[in-house]
Amino acid sequence: MLKKMGEAVARVARKVNETVESGSDTLDLAECKLVSFPIGIYKVLRNVSDQIHLITLANNELKSLTSKFMTTFSQLRELHLEGNFLHRLPTEVGSLQHLKVIDLSRNQFQDFPEQLTTLPSLETINLEENEIVADVPVEKLATMPALRSVNLRSNPLNAEFSVDTTSLLVCGAEDRTRAACMPGERATA
Repeated sequence: MLKKMGEAVARVARKVNETVESGSDTLDLAECKLVSFPIGIYKVLRNVSDQIHLITLANNELKSLTSKFMTTFSQLRELHLEGNFLHRLPTEVGSLQHLKVIDLSRNQFQDFPEQLTTLPSLETINLEENEIVADVPVEKLATMPALRSVNLRSNPLNAEFSVDTTSLLVCGAEDRTRAACMPGERATA
């Protein structure tokens, strides 16, 4: 077991160093068995954190993200957190003013993370396969200037709903097809 943990730590260190050395705008820590975002990464990336535009933390074991994560990587354009154990986002997610895509699919959200409705550049929200049962802030979503799609498929929503605005389609409990919900298309039962 210690050997596997050592290999996982070495893999994270290698990926972080690759990002720093290459000057990449991407940090990919998918499938690294992370239970939290390593504090040491903040120090290693302190001089390049504003250049990071895409972070992938998919398929780890994250239960939460800290406010420091959100404020450190304030220039993010894409954040991929699918396949973790997240159930909420810190309030500081509101500091991600440039965020265009957030993937929170296959997590444990029971409530729609309403702080996302304050992000002016957000185009895509994926919350597929969570445990959302509470009301979704449809009115706030409809007023988001850049929002193009919200995926809520495979959630046990309290009410059936499908809201189609000029540029937004919210897919809900009644969507039983495998067809993707895309702007301008209506899911069929």
